[in-house]
Amino acid sequence: MPPIAQEGNCLIYRGSNFLKQRLVLSCLSGKPVKITQIRADDEQAPGLREYEISLIRLLDKLTNGTKIELNTAGTSVMFSPGLLHGGALQHDCCVQRGIGYFLDALIALGPFCKFPLQCTLRGVTNSRDSPSVDHIKGGALSLLKRFLLVDEGLELRVVRRGVAPLGGGEVFFSCPVRKSLRAIQFQEQGMVKRIRGTVYACKVSPAMANRTVEAAKGCMLKFLPDVYIYTDQNRGKLSGNSPGFGICLLAETTDGVCFAADCISNTREESETPSIPEDLGREVAMRLLDEIYRGGCCDSAYQWLAALYMALGQKHVSKFQTGPLSTYTVHFLQHLRDFFSITFKLENPEADDDGEDDVRGAQKVLLTCVGIGYTNISKRVL
Repeated sequence: MPPIAQEGNCLIYRGSNFLKQRLVLSCLSGKPVKITQIRADDEQAPGLREYEISLIRLLDKLTNGTKIELNTAGTSVMFSPGLLHGGALQHDCCVQRGIGYFLDALIALGPFCKFPLQCTLRGVTNSRDSPSVDHIKGGALSLLKRFLLVDEGLELRVVRRGVAPLGGGEVFFSCPVRKSLRAIQFQEQGMVKRIRGTVYACKVSPAMANRTVEAAKGCMLKFLPDVYIYTDQNRGKLSGNSPGFGICLLAETTDGVCFAADCISNTREESETPSIPEDLGREVAMRLLDEIYRGGCCDSAYQWLAALYMALGQKHVSKFQTGPLSTYTVHFLQHLRDFFSITFKLENPEADDDGEDDVRGAQKVLLTCVGIGYTNISKRVL
């Protein structure tokens, strides 16, 4: 949805959709953003949710000189970004969303901070509505490494797990800073060569994890012989505050592309019927196969991140092939146009010389753009 108005440098939007996209791009572009009528029609709970306020607080900690104005009902927010500062941070994330919701913003902003980011986040490490920490480690960081070139200082570590609804988990994320990101041309996804996974169990019987592994492996071994799933059995303080178990599978290709799929057990609030480990294992296997079918040079959950890094790269042509664009990515491309006045050329890869389509799986999309040459003005010259 395009901005409804523009007052000088300030973009004005309406509604709560894609709030995170708008705030992140506001921090990068330096343009203030005003968002009005946030859930104004919701009679029960109008205005910003607790997790959205938690995200705004995190961005405030990350930056220097940010001004935030909220109206009394919380249905309107004015966000004037300061300079990206970075450094050592600690943040208690709202348990309404997984830590992945907050990590997405840090991964987008981390390379452009003044000081290398070293952030400790506490909350829900694995939840249904956000990418899990394992998913981000495989999907997003492998993508970021391509643009950073040298990945020294890039780390995402699970200190302790915590599943929904009460959380209690902790992760550590560090990200180096760069003067600029390189332009890349990446159109070959390669063939899937191995599948790795992590099954975690918090405050439940270890048998749950083992049964999930067996079911997932049973499906995956029909597809590929090199399958290894690691079990992460947590007890005591390392297991967070809620019982639960889940699985994350990663498929790695010969060209270094990573596809990921997540699945987590039901909480008591979500469903009366408990999750069955075998069902969970089969479901995550089907989700991963669907992700592989979609294909492209990145995970479908992080197409938007590839688009962001391409747009902010050096003033050269960048090309990146993805699977079918997700709705989130389509809106992100629209927001990139609003904040940076950059547009992408989208096309379907052409058929080969024989007239046959050489594309395996779903129809691919080739994203092409010329980077704006975004430079990190905060980074000190060494």
